[in-house]
Amino acid sequence: MTRRVRRPLAVVARAAAVATVATTIALVGAAPAHADTVRDLEYWLTDYGFTTAWNTTRGEGVTVAIIDTGVNGNVAELRGAVVGGTDVSGIGSPDGQTPVGDDPNHGTMVASLLAGRGTGEGNGVIGIAPQADLLTVSVAFGQDTGAEKSNDDQIAEAVKWAVDSGADVINMSLTRNTRDWPESWDEAFLYAFEHDVVIVAAAGNRGSGTSEVGAPATIPGVLTVAGVDKEKNASFDASSQGITIAVAAPSEDLVGVLPDGSYVQWSGTSAAAPIVSGLAALVRSEYPELSAANVIERLIRTADPHGQSVPSPLYGWGIIDPVPALTADVPEIEDNPLGSLAAWITLHRRADAPTSEGGDESQEVVPIADPPLPRSDEAKTLLPTAWTLAYITVPLSLVAGFGTLAALLGIGATRHTRRTVRTREQ
Repeated sequence: MTRRVRRPLAVVARAAAVATVATTIALVGAAPAHADTVRDLEYWLTDYGFTTAWNTTRGEGVTVAIIDTGVNGNVAELRGAVVGGTDVSGIGSPDGQTPVGDDPNHGTMVASLLAGRGTGEGNGVIGIAPQADLLTVSVAFGQDTGAEKSNDDQIAEAVKWAVDSGADVINMSLTRNTRDWPESWDEAFLYAFEHDVVIVAAAGNRGSGTSEVGAPATIPGVLTVAGVDKEKNASFDASSQGITIAVAAPSEDLVGVLPDGSYVQWSGTSAAAPIVSGLAALVRSEYPELSAANVIERLIRTADPHGQSVPSPLYGWGIIDPVPALTADVPEIEDNPLGSLAAWITLHRRADAPTSEGGDESQEVVPIADPPLPRSDEAKTLLPTAWTLAYITVPLSLVAGFGTLAALLGIGATRHTRRTVRTREQ
């Protein structure tokens, strides 16, 4: 394998795509072997029950907008999936399908996880909602566009365009890396909520420097997604933490399609978010009469709490469970269970409130403990992990090292004293 590490994207106007770690899948040769291997890597389809959920729906009739670096709808897995698009950066193509920004691959990778069609029966990357329609909005994260629009302005414009273009769900695999957000986002996100749109946002990744969730994942009413590893424990590097997390989804060793049609394995909540957006699309397809608030309610009430008290700062209400989300009897509600942006605006945007663009600056930031060591009910590996190195091996090595040094110094001092005494006696 050729390993490539994607650097964290530069933050221009403090908005950036959520950084990920990716590994190019070096599969060259006959197309069938190429694709079969890729499909075999999509462990979350069976482990989470998506293949069973497809007996109910595959997302037909639902439109999902991807606000990202642009989606190339010409790759095999996405042909026919992208039904509309725009560019708000000023440097992309009018249809939003020309990748832009510091990491132009990002948007296509997200789209393939969400609504990839595969390349044939059992071949290629297939997304969570393979019959959903996609809208693409290209945003130039971290790239000088030569225009007056900041990334913040681009995001606000993108959200409004997605709503006006018929989006039922909006996927935002991006973070501002601050808890607060500009007032232009108030209007845009409120516009989406008033038009009954589900907005899904990534929580961010510790491995990229985001230890606590930032906007848009902090905006009331947004469905914020944390990440878990293959054993369904909170991911240390490929996730974050915060009181606004709603649900958790797989965020490690996921497979996506690059704009040139090749494949990549990547990790991060950038990848977990489209899995949840895809599940939201499945629910909206099966229950077209449900409001956005009730779609979110289905996802959080059927989630597996993973032995945690909910809501948890690591898992939210729990790890997504697609089959119950589509089949369980969940009482309907009136208001968004994740809060009201309108109420927040009333409270925090008062004329006499001395706040800067967004969050309550007087609010104390309370640190949240790192995830506990992952539970292991089966045989344990003898190889060191990041957890054991950080919490056990390194501390014990330091203690042992200092202890050995002290003992050697003690022995040396004793021997020196004895030699001195003997010399005097002689």
